[in-house]
Amino acid sequence: MNKTKTMGVQKKARLARKRTNRPGTPPGWLTEQPGSVPSRANCIAFDESGVFEQEFGNAHEIETIRQGKRNVWVNVDGLGDIELLRSIGDVFQLHPLALEDVVHVHQRPKLETYGDMIFFVARKPIGTETSETEQIGMFLGANFVVTFQEHPADDALEHVRNRIRKNAPRMLESTPDYLAYAVLDSIVDSYFPVLEVFGERLEELEDEVLTCVTDKTLSKIHLVKRDLLNLRRSVWPQRDALNAVIRDPSPFIKEETKVFLRDCYDHTIQIIDLVETYREIASGLIEVYLSTLSNRMNDVMRLLTVVSTIFIPLTFIVGLYGMNFDTTFPLNMPELKWQYGYPAVLLAMSVVGIGLWTLFRRRGWTNASVGSNMTETGTKNHAKHPQ
Repeated sequence: MNKTKTMGVQKKARLARKRTNRPGTPPGWLTEQPGSVPSRANCIAFDESGVFEQEFGNAHEIETIRQGKRNVWVNVDGLGDIELLRSIGDVFQLHPLALEDVVHVHQRPKLETYGDMIFFVARKPIGTETSETEQIGMFLGANFVVTFQEHPADDALEHVRNRIRKNAPRMLESTPDYLAYAVLDSIVDSYFPVLEVFGERLEELEDEVLTCVTDKTLSKIHLVKRDLLNLRRSVWPQRDALNAVIRDPSPFIKEETKVFLRDCYDHTIQIIDLVETYREIASGLIEVYLSTLSNRMNDVMRLLTVVSTIFIPLTFIVGLYGMNFDTTFPLNMPELKWQYGYPAVLLAMSVVGIGLWTLFRRRGWTNASVGSNMTETGTKNHAKHPQ
């Protein structure tokens, strides 16, 4: 997905977080939400004998498509057609409260059981350059899977459909619970490319903090921390929902499928570990940023102190010989009448200044980069290896 399209999807995702239902609205009431896009429905019916796929505009066509097939997968891209969503709910007898959660896309990932079906809410990243997520609702029944996606432009399940189209034996011979696993696995794995991008962003920020800090560096670090927090809010409840799928007995999920779901759960744990590690690194970068600014200020103050210290005796000499005494008195400074007095004072001032500079240099007080380089090396190692 290109950058322009990603920004458009982000805007729609932000609009979708605004609820339009007023307080007191009856439960299960479906209304079109801001930012929703027109719906496009696709149905795939399959078993060992083959695959039949068709797009439809009327949910009652599903019954014709699924005839003679053991499994059926209905996917809806876009939630702008409320009537189509209602008709699909009627065909599969989806609970109205679950359909309401499908339309209101601000839901946290969760697992709900409604009679003879399971309802799963998941969230996946929109593209790889942002932390914005979209909601995917999935219903699992005895012989069907129904999924609802917010944005057709970012179809996360296309490669799952391709596996069915290519007659992958594992997909065709399995029951709908394995298809549900494939959908969840696709959603979970979509986080890894996003985290790779965040890892690169953190490396770039680390180099920027340690080499060329600018006024925008701190805002970039805070932006990364905010994005990581958004990802954390999506992944943590998703882990709990997957754990509930594995833990709770269900007539629709076989034990052999739970083996694959446990692998999906492990991937979620890996994602959480990466998110937490990156958040710690981002927090460490803020400390490094503040330490770098403090070291720079110390270097400036050290240089100013050295310069001031050198000019203190020079100022004393100039002030001493700037006093206007009567040269006729014997106790006055005899060198005031000396013809080489002025060059001698300049030479003395030069010797004092150079001598002090040499002394400070031997002690390392003029080498401002030594202390900062040591600090930068230590903080860089700390950022790469957080405790």
